[in-house]
Amino acid sequence: MILSDGYTELAPGKIAAVVTYLEMRERPEMTAVEPPAGLSVRRVVKPGLEWYRKLYRAVGQDWLWFSRLRMSDKELAGIIHDAQVNVYALSEGTADKGLLELDRRTGSEVEVAYFGLTADLVGRGAGQYLMKQGLEAAWAYAPDRVWVHTCTLDHPRALSFYLKAGFVPYERAVEVADDPRLTGEAPPTAAPHMPVIARASL
Repeated sequence: MILSDGYTELAPGKIAAVVTYLEMRERPEMTAVEPPAGLSVRRVVKPGLEWYRKLYRAVGQDWLWFSRLRMSDKELAGIIHDAQVNVYALSEGTADKGLLELDRRTGSEVEVAYFGLTADLVGRGAGQYLMKQGLEAAWAYAPDRVWVHTCTLDHPRALSFYLKAGFVPYERAVEVADDPRLTGEAPPTAAPHMPVIARASL
């Protein structure tokens, strides 16, 4: 469906975000990036569902990540246990504080399905380091392209980060969904930059 120009009202309890899709068609030249002190990246093969959901919340709660939280155990395991899906954790000491997920299920391309850090790592070079690891892993499969999407609910510097990494925007969309703070996937205090509208004005 293509939206017409102008404003489109949302029902109470809904949220909307403008989504930007970005891609790389060629492997970028990547300079060496030293891991910030105390940080490391590891691949997690067949991650436990409880572990995954905990990290997913820690990284994405402030940006209203919700899609994986609405999945049953079977649905979630079907994705993150798939041999064509790589899950990585960025750790500081023994604490996992970053999530990177590469989805190769379409065969000829790699999607950076999830990428994010906990708030305390932002601004410390951790994102640049994690992205370098992700791009090296993605391009090792020799795909036709690597792609990612971000939206206006994400960190305000997310789009510029992907552009700086070498991704090129190619499409936009509008995503409408039930507000996860009203459906229980996120606490009411999450994402104060997007106020909750639970009911219509009287």
